Amino acid sequence: MMVVGDNNANSKRVVFVTVGTTCFDSLVRAVDTPEVKDALFKNGYTHLVIQMGRGTYIPSKSAGNDASISVDYFTFSPSIAEYLKNASLVISHAGSGSIFETLRLKKPLIVVVNEDLMDNHQSELAEELAERKHLFCARPQTLYETISTMQLDSLLPYEPGDATPVAKFIHRFVGFTK
Repeated sequence: MMVVGDNNANSKRVVFVTVGTTCFDSLVRAVDTPEVKDALFKNGYTHLVIQMGRGTYIPSKSAGNDASISVDYFTFSPSIAEYLKNASLVISHAGSGSIFETLRLKKPLIVVVNEDLMDNHQSELAEELAERKHLFCARPQTLYETISTMQLDSLLPYEPGDATPVAKFIHRFVGFTK
């Protein structure tokens, strides 16, 4: 079972959205809709923090239709580690660094695949981890549905494998060991 934060009704429950260093305006636009904000609020989230990267779309700081969710955004930060640590839910682009850092922290994660990227190998990683029930996978146009129907208690913790055999093989291959 995943760590989902304090369920106290008065607690601050933050959704952190990250696009990394890329431009992923379609994700920022999807999160910025009143429907998505309302769905987050109905799921008990109180704050939405959006890291928008190189994007040009500026999200609205207003809440959704019925929601009283607080919204803030920024372009870049020297480190997103504190944002991830303080998040109750992470919505991320499909970059492997963001995915594995979030899973290591045992945070619930929705990975949104950027379909505008050519040769999008990132979608394969996100879809495989979703199939293994470590995260939810969405597209910008399905984000509302994913948030509305997600069951956080269905997620399984990700346990990283032992990379030692792979490292030994690589060392042997390049001639570092006998």
